[in-house]
Amino acid sequence: MSISEARLTAYEALSDEELSALARQGSRDAEEILVKRYTRLVRQLSRPYYLAGGDSDDLIQEGMIGLMCGVREYDEEKPASFRTFAEICIRNRLYSAVRAAARDKHTPLNQSVPLEIPFFDGQSPMFGAMAGENPEDLIIGREGVQDALSDVRKQLSDFEAKILGYYLDGLTIREMAKAVSRSPKSVDNAVQRIRRKAARQLNPGDLSKG
Repeated sequence: MSISEARLTAYEALSDEELSALARQGSRDAEEILVKRYTRLVRQLSRPYYLAGGDSDDLIQEGMIGLMCGVREYDEEKPASFRTFAEICIRNRLYSAVRAAARDKHTPLNQSVPLEIPFFDGQSPMFGAMAGENPEDLIIGREGVQDALSDVRKQLSDFEAKILGYYLDGLTIREMAKAVSRSPKSVDNAVQRIRRKAARQLNPGDLSKG
């Protein structure tokens, strides 16, 4: 085993907080391990925005930028864990990107907030301070999207509903295909059908393609 491989193996056993500290000291290996650990979370947090009409690759890129901000700005002296801080940074970056993209468009993306958000529920002062938004407005926007996606679920087949659950959980197409014993192409087609149904519900008269 090379010195580099041995160091990576040792780093794998470290906590997120320890890796973040090493990354801030300039360790690319520690940064790489953290990015690998949190890539699924970035996918998970960006996907409701994608269903609402965003671009998947752009959203992933924005989410990764948010993650890197979390890595570089985390303060272990504060009470929040690294995961909590990173999640807030990722969500804030995604929300800011969607707001910017929707500014000149007639789309509900500028009010769409992902489902099951522990930090966007009007309970956390951190989010309000970061985003500069009225929590009441955010709750209204979130509830509208939740209602719309609830209606979307009613339009899905059993297979599509299962795929939606896996999709929102951040699984890749191949991981979903393995979980449901279908081909990746079959799963990808289901995702596109779900997205079209979501687009009709969230963007009436402005069907999002892709």
